[in-house]
Amino acid sequence: MQPTTLIIRTAGTNCDRELAHAFALAGAATNTVHLNRVIDNPAMVDSFDLIGFAGGFSYGDDIAAGRIFANRLRHRLLEPIRNAIKCGVPMIGICNGFQVLVKMGLLPNPATPGTGDVQQATLADNTSGRFIARWVNLEVPDNTKCIWTQGLSKFSLPIAHAEGRFVPASNDLLGQWEAAGQIALRYAADDNPNGSVADIAGVCDPTGSILGLMPHPERCTDAKHLPDWSHRSAEQLAETPAGLAMFRNAVEHVVKRSQSQEQPATGVSSSMQAV
Repeated sequence: MQPTTLIIRTAGTNCDRELAHAFALAGAATNTVHLNRVIDNPAMVDSFDLIGFAGGFSYGDDIAAGRIFANRLRHRLLEPIRNAIKCGVPMIGICNGFQVLVKMGLLPNPATPGTGDVQQATLADNTSGRFIARWVNLEVPDNTKCIWTQGLSKFSLPIAHAEGRFVPASNDLLGQWEAAGQIALRYAADDNPNGSVADIAGVCDPTGSILGLMPHPERCTDAKHLPDWSHRSAEQLAETPAGLAMFRNAVEHVVKRSQSQEQPATGVSSSMQAV
């Protein structure tokens, strides 16, 4: 089976095409759909095997980065998204998408239905007070349960953000996430670009299937995307870039789950269409 991916875009989203391309390279069919269309037909969320929230500057990042997009999703699509989480649908939020998932209350831990959505962390202004766009060195914690970063260790990805400093609501929560293997990605100790607490660059939910991260894996799906590619050997250029490996991990996870009949997967048969 070929997994299908729903990419939800809205005003100001500008990385959705790169995200669709990354999923397609990893073997998934993709549909990029405007938020308003999804709100008009919430049932479409049930038709996809993966969901992506792309980077950009949704609604101009008015109020705070990702806040308006998060509020619209919370008020209009929270239940369909919760149902997808319950069914084990892998999701990824990159940069602005990470900000959205955190401000929805879906990361690091989805709020319990009926108790209200409690935001447990935020992505605050970079300590430099400036927008930063460069490549950063990253490390995957040994105990992470994130399905997206499995098999990866140390690598580099590009960042481009002004509000990427991960700040937990409390040190107790941070300790719980670390113990539960929910830290999916850290900046190398000497390369934290935004002042994130505990060098956190990405986190996952308790199941490991929902990932939010500030670096852009969709911008590292070909070895020639790497800034030092011209100095690499032919063997190195033939290796799968870390960004593409992350998307392949998620797609393979869905395929294996379907094959084992642990969770039947359904989907549409469209490929990289924009609505």
